[in-house]
Amino acid sequence: MNDIERQFRVSEAASISGLRECTWRKWILLRRIRVNKIGRSVRIPESELRRVLNENSIPARPRGGQ
Repeated sequence: MNDIERQFRVSEAASISGLRECTWRKWILLRRIRVNKIGRSVRIPESELRRVLNENSIPARPRGGQ
């Protein structure tokens, strides 16, 4: 069993999410998201990336015009 979670650079998180890097950096500064710091490097855990995407997405409307 592997307990190591994948970590993303800010640029990778921006690319995956479609959000701008400055948005991710702002959220980091405001402590809206959890990050791991390795020296001066900042990494965003995959679970945090998924949380942000789930909380900030709008479900698609069901087909049928309503």
